[in-house]
Amino acid sequence: MMLDARLVDPLDALHLPREDDAFRVGLVVPQSGPLGLTGPSALDGALLAAHEINARGGIHDRPLDLVLVDGGGEPGPVSADVARLLDAGALDALAGCHTSDVHRAVETVAAGRIAYIYTPPHEGGTRRPGVLCTGTDPNGQLAHALPQLTEHHALRRWALIGNDYIWPRSVHRTATALATRAGARIVLERRLPFGTVERTVEPLLDALRTARADALLLSLIGRDLVHFNRALRRSGLDRRLVRLSGALEENGLLALGGDDTGTLYAAMPSFATLAEEPRQLLAERHRALCGPWAPVLDAYAVGLYEGLHLLAALADRHALEPNGLSRAAGRLLRGERPGVHLARAEGLGFAVLSGPSAR
Repeated sequence: MMLDARLVDPLDALHLPREDDAFRVGLVVPQSGPLGLTGPSALDGALLAAHEINARGGIHDRPLDLVLVDGGGEPGPVSADVARLLDAGALDALAGCHTSDVHRAVETVAAGRIAYIYTPPHEGGTRRPGVLCTGTDPNGQLAHALPQLTEHHALRRWALIGNDYIWPRSVHRTATALATRAGARIVLERRLPFGTVERTVEPLLDALRTARADALLLSLIGRDLVHFNRALRRSGLDRRLVRLSGALEENGLLALGGDDTGTLYAAMPSFATLAEEPRQLLAERHRALCGPWAPVLDAYAVGLYEGLHLLAALADRHALEPNGLSRAAGRLLRGERPGVHLARAEGLGFAVLSGPSAR
């Protein structure tokens, strides 16, 4: 079976006429930067969704094309790339899976002009007209997982370590409140600029020892999360600390080389090993179209896949106007509350322990 989905270069979208009067969605996913290791999976999830939408006749009898924008750069340049496409009338909608600081910058240029669906876990708060977040906020990710681990492991001293941008800040505020209610306390908090973990990790490890932490909430992302978990392994702290992440998925676990400590947990909307029939069928369709060596569809990829199908459903209902997008999506998704699963790393994969917990 051939993949019926076209990926369009932004320069071609700016300067060449559309083939078959295609409906073009700007796909903002990281092909570089802190979350670059998740890019291939996210792209596969988007292509699979586009293939399925096109197999049903596209959007209003127009084929769906994806215009790939690298969402892995700094917020300003990424949003400038999106703005150029919008100013040229090259896009009919936007979908993205990238960091929240990039999201807020893209939101600024897209709001009120075009429907923009943002699919990964996010920091919460309000959004501008035409911007729809389909992922979960920090309370949705942690409200079940953090108290459960605190009780199960009799944890009393949590440390918080993350990257320094809008999502980890919101995560840390939520985690502090949840830990306090669970009878624990925060003994250390650090936030690091992207790409600095490798050269600053030894003082961080010393600080963890000094604080006598018994649990660690990690809101590092992508390669920084991988580097830090590798450093924990070298130090032996990985076997002393219960670790919980709201950003660890299969690609990050593979880059880490797996984990067999029994103390590394992730709280995410989806895992490849979920026994749910829709998740297994999605994996089978992906393998059939992209081959057995295609990247695993992680939580980011599944979120983007579902976000594009939601966008197509809204378009079918003529509901992509920015001012009515959230109301129309709410009606479409009524009763389908996103959930979060708690899973433990076991070797190169995850064992799902519980879920979903509703937002």
